[in-house]
Formats: sequence, C-alpha cells, structure tokens
Amino acid sequence: MTLALLHLDEHLVAIDKPPGLLVHRTQLAAHEDEAALQQLRDQLGRPVWPVHRLDRGTSGVLLFALSPEVAALLGAMFEQGRMHKRYLAWVRGWPAGDEGLVDHPLARDPELPSTGQPLLEARTRWRVLARREWPLVTDPRFATTRVALLEAEPLQGRRHQIRRHLKHLAHPILGDATHGKGPLNRAVAAFLGRQRLWLHAHRLQFRHPLLGSTLALEAPPGAGWEEDRRS
Repeated sequence: MTLALLHLDEHLVAIDKPPGLLVHRTQLAAHEDEAALQQLRDQLGRPVWPVHRLDRGTSGVLLFALSPEVAALLGAMFEQGRMHKRYLAWVRGWPAGDEGLVDHPLARDPELPSTGQPLLEARTRWRVLARREWPLVTDPRFATTRVALLEAEPLQGRRHQIRRHLKHLAHPILGDATHGKGPLNRAVAAFLGRQRLWLHAHRLQFRHPLLGSTLALEAPPGAGWEEDRRS
C-alpha cells in the first residue's frame, strides 16, 4: 500500500491514513503486520517519528516528524493545545440544535473504570452539517433511521475524546464498537456495504515549529462519505 502524502518538507510529513490501519505496531494487535509508521518509513526510505495518534478505525490527517527533535516540538504543541483539529463524524439520531459545546471532563484512561481516576478537562465543539433519514429499520417502532453528519472540534486531546463526548450527547458515532450499539452498527454496515468507524480527521492547522508558516492540512473525506449522505 502506498500512503497518500498530504505534506512533506525536510522536517515533517503528513499522510491521509486509511481506516483500519494502525499508527504503529503494538502487542495489543500482534497479529497485524501493517502499520502506518513502518509503511511510511519504507515509502520515504528514512526514519519517521509519530507525534500524535488516530484510533485504528479513524481515517484522515496523521502527522509524523522526520527527527526526534521535531517530534518533541510537535508533541509539545499538541500538549499545549496549539494544534487545531477538525473531524467529521456520522452519528446516530438528530441533535436538538445545529451546534453546541460538550464540556464534560474525562478520565485519562477510557479502558479503565472512571471511579478513582482524576477527571481531566475536555471540551468539544460540534455543529451539524447534514441530517439524513435512511430507509433502514434499526428500531421496530420506526420505519427509518435518523443519522447526522457532524463537524467536531476537540479543544483538548483526551483519548477517544470525540467518541466519548458524542456518546455523552446520546449521539454515538456509527460503527463505534466501544461506545455505540452493536445491532445498529451491524445494520448500518450491511446497509452501506462497508464496516468502519465513521470518524475522519478532516483538518489539522498549526504553525510550523521551524519555518514559522501556517500549515492547514486537509484530507478529503472520500467518495464514500459523499455517496453515503443519502436521504
């Protein structure tokens, strides 16, 4: 697989990560041979350093550094909230308004019980881009299924922040096996003819740590997202 490059200079590189691809190999998925870090290293013929993460199921803008020094600078920018991120997400149901702010602290590790963990500040802005009603029965009370396309902007970078916040709104992301509903996800996958987490890192904007220029990196959501905005 050849990864699509969104930006490349002497200090950093950004790719459009496809859904289902790990950022790097891990013992939690020891059976997986493919990962973005190793593929990009082989594609460029030089070492690369990851500076942030996308969940395996999430597609879109993924940034790497080309030296450990630049990795440290970019990592600090993520920690300091100097990276402006925007995502697209298909969610279950129609939100009551057209936009809003989720201000809901989150435990650091979503895979452990929240009780006993310190709660960290976490805020996510969202707005509705489209509302659709699909001819899909996922609840016997209704002949259709309502879904919405949202733009989400996490103001912090907590793990699974968007997924957890949209669940908190009672509008989980379609295809989210952890925070959504299995029967709904399976029905949607059959209806759309594809199974994935419908979350896409659409845009990452920041000031280049060495060159000083503003980079606005965008990964097109792809034909599937357009085709699946069906009424």
